[in-house]
Amino acid sequence: MPAILDGLTVVDLTQNIAGPYCTQLLGDFGATVIKVERPAGGDDGRRFAPIWHGESTVHLANNRNKKSICADLDHPRGREIVRRLARTADVFAHSMKPGSTESRGLGYEDLAPENPRLIYASISAFGDIGPMRNLPGYDPLGQAYSGIISMNGHPGAPPARVVVPIIDQGSGLWLFSGVLAAIIERAKTGKGSRVRTSLLETGVAWTTLMMTNYMATGDVQGPAGSTSPAAAPYEAFQTADAWVLVAAGNDRLFGRFCEVLGLGEVPLDPRFVSNSVRVPHRLELHEILERETRLFTTAKLIEELQKMGVPVSPINTLDQVFADEQVNTLGMFASVPPDFRIPEMKFVDIPVSIDGERSVKRLMPPRLGEHTEEVLTAAGYSADEIVALRAEKVTN
Repeated sequence: MPAILDGLTVVDLTQNIAGPYCTQLLGDFGATVIKVERPAGGDDGRRFAPIWHGESTVHLANNRNKKSICADLDHPRGREIVRRLARTADVFAHSMKPGSTESRGLGYEDLAPENPRLIYASISAFGDIGPMRNLPGYDPLGQAYSGIISMNGHPGAPPARVVVPIIDQGSGLWLFSGVLAAIIERAKTGKGSRVRTSLLETGVAWTTLMMTNYMATGDVQGPAGSTSPAAAPYEAFQTADAWVLVAAGNDRLFGRFCEVLGLGEVPLDPRFVSNSVRVPHRLELHEILERETRLFTTAKLIEELQKMGVPVSPINTLDQVFADEQVNTLGMFASVPPDFRIPEMKFVDIPVSIDGERSVKRLMPPRLGEHTEEVLTAAGYSADEIVALRAEKVTN
């Protein structure tokens, strides 16, 4: 893929998943990303389980195409390293609590006068304003506070979060989108800007459909299993040996589904003649349909429904996805260079290609402080100054 952001430099003070996912995307599109970490331990994401060949999979999954340096932001000389890098950078990204960068002289108002073209991007838990601005947060809190957990899982079951970090990765994606928009705006005006998002805002944004439904009807969506509030049948059905997910999104597809099941009369039933009446009679319909789906093996039912053009899928597990022909034909798993320290690793690639090409993996996830000397030398520090910084434990 063309390195569209080649020539842009990102100073990255983010950690865990949300911010690093954003800056990894910037790196995937060609930007030079300088990841700034604490000398003692670095990014908290380096210590999340599981550990693979001595490294956290969270770090490995979210930090390719980056260079790692160490700088102690609680030391004046560590802060000066960051300020020096920010003076010539295009993007400054952080995920520290509101007020934390400002207290260290690294806030937007501190850095923008020294670099008016700087795009200052930040992710917080609950936003930079409001009574909860100073509270910490992680992905599950965003899911809980935004209402997502209240709608997840099955009725009567304990609360269940979406195991995929949709708030973290979603926030990273929104920040990435905002940075790209700011880059376009800067090309017009010559000036940088401040881009902000939060885990809470992302969570609320993901409830757009359900929240609009609530405004329209007053009904509060609860746990719905695999179903959709907008269509029926649009859910998982048990087969003779497993499950399938059928998404009959219109009356025509519903009719074809019933035809495969030998239930040609069901679409004529007044309870099921159109989607708008099927939805409130979903449970009755599900029982009728599942009595027949249980008579098919998963493979046979999928085969018959696909012949009729009915959207259907098995409920795949991760090992099945990893080995799947369609997924691999799309190129979603990218091999690492054979000399990488974990040669059996593959990257889950970004889900976009340009002119048929996916992102270039120029740099593997870095070891802590792997590029400190290289980056500081390029920033104008002498060899003696770097030695002194190490001696003072400002860097590694």
